[in-house]
Amino acid sequence: MTDVNARHRRIALSLTLTFTVTALLPGCGVLPGGDDKSTVTVWLMKGSASDEFIKRFTDEFEKEHGDYDLDVRIQEWTGIGPKVQRALKNDDGPDVIEVGNTQVAQYVDQGRLEDLTLESARDLGMDDWLPGLAEPGSYNNAQYGIPWYAANRVVIYNKDLFADAGIKQPPKTRQQWLSATARLNNGTSQGIYLAGQDWYTLSGFIWDEGGDLAKEKNGTWRGTLDTPAALRGMDFYRQLQALGDGPRDADEEHPPQAGVFAKGDVAQIIAVPGTARAIEEANPKLKGKLGYFPIPGKSADKPGAVVTGGSDLVIREGTDERKGAVEVVKALAGEKWQKDLARTMDYVPNKAKLADAVSGEAGVAAMAKGAARGRATPKSPQWAAVEADNPIKTYMSKVLGGADPAAAAKAASRRITEELDSH
Repeated sequence: MTDVNARHRRIALSLTLTFTVTALLPGCGVLPGGDDKSTVTVWLMKGSASDEFIKRFTDEFEKEHGDYDLDVRIQEWTGIGPKVQRALKNDDGPDVIEVGNTQVAQYVDQGRLEDLTLESARDLGMDDWLPGLAEPGSYNNAQYGIPWYAANRVVIYNKDLFADAGIKQPPKTRQQWLSATARLNNGTSQGIYLAGQDWYTLSGFIWDEGGDLAKEKNGTWRGTLDTPAALRGMDFYRQLQALGDGPRDADEEHPPQAGVFAKGDVAQIIAVPGTARAIEEANPKLKGKLGYFPIPGKSADKPGAVVTGGSDLVIREGTDERKGAVEVVKALAGEKWQKDLARTMDYVPNKAKLADAVSGEAGVAAMAKGAARGRATPKSPQWAAVEADNPIKTYMSKVLGGADPAAAAKAASRRITEELDSH
């Protein structure tokens, strides 16, 4: 998702790398002088790929595809939604655009993206894609967004505190997790720091129980936090959150949980692996003392469900360079460049079978295991309106404060339904 993507990507240089040529003939991508090359314009987001990766990719793509030059332009996440919407309406807009995986539906809803279903099935191995990237990229049984990379939360833990509590192996089930966390929550340390409004983490618990945040039926969306399954997910969250001193009425960024963990008396947090860098910068004494494991599931044979953040690649409808744009997307989403990007940026590749590319990095390896159980937020084009004034956060704080879960869930579900319907 967009905010997850923006918070947890490795910082890259903001220099816009432009690999293009000048003096294009008006209205086409053919150069004067008989050089029959076309230019494919690509928008990538700041922080998604390093400048070195972009240069490597561009040089090799242009070498292998002699008919094309690439014009790669780096965009800021802030304000990107309206900017993409305007670009999709322009005949001279970019050909390929990186978008947050959960943004695809709103752009498809405007009718301005190319249908890539055929290419997905024939050339891109869509059956192997991570569901958290693939599902939000589809709309009305057609594929518009091509999965590029993923990121998701894991448990980051303090190895010393685990050892002091006699815990030799990370837990693999929910019940083991609760038991271990209770042992770690011993008065001198918090078993876990879990903010009361971390609704991304809650979403995974709800999905594990078979519930959802909202469901669509016959074209109408409604909030579903009040179902028995969703209520069970919230109850597990309540039990886990009580084994630490996380605030009930704030999310994981207020205060930033990396700073809380860096004090050294917190045994666990739930975050993307890259958070470890901020922890170690704040407290160098913790360097080498951090471990990672996937969020445990209900049984030991599979980890818990997680919200998949990340990006998809889309092609502007009506582009004059559709063939070249498809070749760019095929290359970026293909095995070679997927492995390169994963190693360069500590991401999860778009297919579980490519996870060996990051097996040498403990945090990313744990993330890749969880990614196989990743999902995205509801695929309504209006979901962003729910997140803007998030009733899920209010609901969580009320339950943790002692309110009746069923009544609070019913009220929050009604708010979600109103937001999805009113837009």
